[in-house]
Amino acid sequence: MSNQKITLTVRRAFHKDAPKIVELSKKIYGESEGYTVAAVRGQISAFPEGQFIAEYNGEIAGHCATFIISGEIALRPHNWIEITGQGFASRHDPHGDYLYGMEVSVDERFRGLRIGQRLYNARKNLCGDYNLKGIVFGGRMPSYRRNQKKYPDPKEYLQAALEKKVNDPVIGFQTRNDFESLGILPGYMPKDKESGGNAVHMIWHNPAFAEQTRDHAQQRGRVKDTVRVAAVQFQVRKVDSFEGFCKQIEYFTDVASDYHADFVLFPELLTVPVLSAPEVKEAKLTPSKAIEALTGYTDRYVDFMEKLAVSYNINIIGGSHPTKMRDGTIENIAYVFLRDGSVYQQSKIHPTPNERYWWNIKGGHALNAIPTDCGTIGVLICYDCEFPETARHLADQGAQIIFVPFCTDERQGYLRVRYCSQARAVENQVYVAIAGIVGNLPDVENMDVHYAQSAIFTPCDFPFARDGIAAETPPNTETVIFADLNPSHLRLSRNQGTVQNLRDRRFDLYRVVWRGDKENKKLPATENK
Repeated sequence: MSNQKITLTVRRAFHKDAPKIVELSKKIYGESEGYTVAAVRGQISAFPEGQFIAEYNGEIAGHCATFIISGEIALRPHNWIEITGQGFASRHDPHGDYLYGMEVSVDERFRGLRIGQRLYNARKNLCGDYNLKGIVFGGRMPSYRRNQKKYPDPKEYLQAALEKKVNDPVIGFQTRNDFESLGILPGYMPKDKESGGNAVHMIWHNPAFAEQTRDHAQQRGRVKDTVRVAAVQFQVRKVDSFEGFCKQIEYFTDVASDYHADFVLFPELLTVPVLSAPEVKEAKLTPSKAIEALTGYTDRYVDFMEKLAVSYNINIIGGSHPTKMRDGTIENIAYVFLRDGSVYQQSKIHPTPNERYWWNIKGGHALNAIPTDCGTIGVLICYDCEFPETARHLADQGAQIIFVPFCTDERQGYLRVRYCSQARAVENQVYVAIAGIVGNLPDVENMDVHYAQSAIFTPCDFPFARDGIAAETPPNTETVIFADLNPSHLRLSRNQGTVQNLRDRRFDLYRVVWRGDKENKKLPATENK
């Protein structure tokens, strides 16, 4: 017998666990049917306290996902796609009265260790902690297919399983855990062939539920009451060196830090003024060669901004910087520098025709929300905000603030960014901050004139600013704006607002399927993170 110590624990899942959870999911359900990293991150962002994993000697052996929802929705007929928001738990309602179980899975290598039982117990404890009426879910009936000839009606099969005339291991396990059947949910999971696409509508009643003590105003989650956001409307000007450019950036970071901002947003193509430095300009490069030369500053730029974020204790959305990838292509990448030293990258998904023609910029393939100490955020670079699917994908992952660094040359281009950003705030009930470049760079090809009016937008409903604008700059003036944003207002708007765009989506009619969910394998050709 081995003397190796065995550990088996159930704990909350965190964003860093998402890739391993996805591995388990695809191992169980297949490569095409398993969860995506984006979906798991969405679940954790929506309701972090409701996501669990079982660890056996440090290895993920089981996964459990839940969210809170009203009985009005959970107790009536539904399917899995509709009620879970396509697997992102985006219909989580902090003021709901039932816990919904959207997933329990166990690695077959660890069966016999009662991992499923441990995860069910974690659910029940969570239900008690939040004083919810009970737990509801659609349970599989995996023995139905081989008994379908005898019981063509799934209702008859369910009754036979409850009366133990047939052995269905899942239904048996759930009834032993005091769950009761509410009937059949036809078409719950069409691809579950073993269950004939059906599910058993199960409910567990919380025996400790106390109606009179339920506080519907209770805040659920560990999110700061307000998040202060700064947006820099940055004037491009000639610089004598890269170090001279850095001094300008540090000045605005210092200002935002003095105002105790949690985030500071810089515009798209923030580092392009470096092309006006004598060391680059005197080479008389073509536009594409000039951008390629700018990619040589990537390491210096990332090192400088990373140290800036930590030393000024602020999260920096560093505009964007052209970056050479390991396959030799160039992408326009927004770098996000968190005050704990973490660095994230978000490529521009949709280069403009101008970027493609003049600079040979290629589009990225991954769009992932970013966990921060102030909640989950996302970044859409300029043109990306003009595609509704991108913001919806970030909102499904739990993004509460979407940052849009932009660079436009004239007012029409600016208004496209502005109007689309405001639309994204309304559609997804999120905050959207935009920051643009002003000023001229006459000696830099394709960067000679600019127009911007930076702003911070809110959804349009009673908790927010009357016109949906939390702050905005004067046009074409170098300045900084600030706004205090309250994540609890987003939760109120999403669940009890005049309109509830996220909640009221018709998943039975349409949905967005993101095919580029995998982490971008085309890494920057830099030694930085």
